[in-house]
Amino acid sequence: MTLLKHLNNDRGSGFTLGLLTLVTIVVPACNLLLPETSVLHISTYTMTLLGKYLCYALLAIAVDLVWGYMGILSLGHGAFFALGGYAMGMYLMRQIGSRGVYGNPLLPDFMVFLNWEQLPWFWHGFQWFWFAMLMALLVPGLLAFSFGWLAFRSRVTGVYLSIITQALTYALLLAFFRNEMGFGGNNGLTDFKDILGFSLQSDTTRAGLFIASGLALGFGYLSCLYITRSRLGKVCTAIRDQEDRTRFIGYRVENVKLWIFTFSAMLAGIAGALYVPQVGIINPNEFAPLGSIEIVIWVAVGGRATLYGAVAGALMVNYSKSYLTAAMPDAWLFALGALFVLVTLLLPRGVTGLLRKKEQI
Repeated sequence: MTLLKHLNNDRGSGFTLGLLTLVTIVVPACNLLLPETSVLHISTYTMTLLGKYLCYALLAIAVDLVWGYMGILSLGHGAFFALGGYAMGMYLMRQIGSRGVYGNPLLPDFMVFLNWEQLPWFWHGFQWFWFAMLMALLVPGLLAFSFGWLAFRSRVTGVYLSIITQALTYALLLAFFRNEMGFGGNNGLTDFKDILGFSLQSDTTRAGLFIASGLALGFGYLSCLYITRSRLGKVCTAIRDQEDRTRFIGYRVENVKLWIFTFSAMLAGIAGALYVPQVGIINPNEFAPLGSIEIVIWVAVGGRATLYGAVAGALMVNYSKSYLTAAMPDAWLFALGALFVLVTLLLPRGVTGLLRKKEQI
């Protein structure tokens, strides 16, 4: 009842969740039920692209939770996203079995090519979907918990914390590029065949992945909304605005930061796990620091500390990116940079901030 009350008082969140519900139902229906000759038919390519955007939106609200409501500018959430993606990628690789190029029923093709004789210990268990999903949650969560426990208890804040999170991401990038790590090196993991016994080339499977992405985004949004509207959320905003004062009145600031940061990392891991089967590949480039910076741009463009602003920013920027890479491939990065600069200068509260200003008027 409390959550429904918050939705009634938050028109932006209510509209976002209503639109998400509609899209999650209509897009697969238009793909599966309508003939290709129909003007309302949505192609499998478009549905997959939209599913990828939904994963990005889930990643954006994970960043908005720690940056918009806690004041922690994390430049490392791309790492948590990639770790979740690798967990799912390892499961999908184990499903290939003897259908690989080399026909080895146990070892992935890249291990056979590198003359590996046995499966590494950390690959065991990934033949089960439930185990892979558990690792997509636990691995980013444990990394965030370990990193946060050291950083927050040392009272590292501001730009220093941002630099450290970016260094963490870059260190993982370099590690996963190495063939001896056992994750496919610079080529990563690809050539996936099926998931839970269903072919990844099937339109029905693609529609199922799209629905799963929509449900995950809805669950993540409601979870973050519940946190931000609770007493814990009020403590988070107090830490963001006056950390020292919040600490002086008796709150364990380090513990609050740690658990919110860990929860945010787990959301990013879920987004990565849903992203990989839709795009068909996961490689170390997902750890690139530029990717984590782009996530911050999504949130800034949409408007931080709103949740629905993060969703809107992720959709707008990634659609613009898809359009501009085709329309002006040599200059799209400049256009994206100009968009960020203009929004920062003219709309410091993001696009949704402009809408909230109109409502107040």
